[in-house]
Amino acid sequence: MSECGCHAEGSNEAERRILRFALVLNATMFVVGVIAGLIAQSMGLVADSLDMLADASAYGIALVAWQRTASFKASAATLSGTLLLILGAGVLAGVVWRLVAGSHPEGGWMMGIAFIALIVNATVLRLLERFRHGEVHLRATWLFTRVDVIANLAVIVSGVLVLLLHSAVPDLVIGAAIACYVLKEAFGILREAKEARAAALAPIGKP
Repeated sequence: MSECGCHAEGSNEAERRILRFALVLNATMFVVGVIAGLIAQSMGLVADSLDMLADASAYGIALVAWQRTASFKASAATLSGTLLLILGAGVLAGVVWRLVAGSHPEGGWMMGIAFIALIVNATVLRLLERFRHGEVHLRATWLFTRVDVIANLAVIVSGVLVLLLHSAVPDLVIGAAIACYVLKEAFGILREAKEARAAALAPIGKP
């Protein structure tokens, strides 16, 4: 029986469907999360929602980079890492602004929205497990989603503390912590993208 490549094509299409599904879910949760975060005056929710926007962007970039050159994929990962870097810095600035201007976060809103986001991200993370050790632009999608799961749990905990302590401090601390974690992951993705680009540009062998 000849090798027609049908299995590989089917597998690729299945992976693209996963990325499209993940993109729609994360884009939807970004809109829900950022609106809820602004209503609830929660920097934790805002940080979490921006993280989901970064996820959606990473999935879109991965779809565009599909079956492109290794150099293109490295560039796509660089774009993802840069976006994450900008968002992380933006959230840190937002935390400082809330600290100066004051805020009264709603713990109930924080826990409710973060719990819904946790279910979404846990589902997506399981679907993206196949990308965990894949090419750099695909691995970035798994890393982004892993960050989100951790962030969701952190926001839930901060929501509980806000209710118990009647203080905005837990929300601001979690918002800053998520931003710092996002920055850490961003630098990691940029480092891997740089290594992947160097490998793609390296000569295959000496004549």
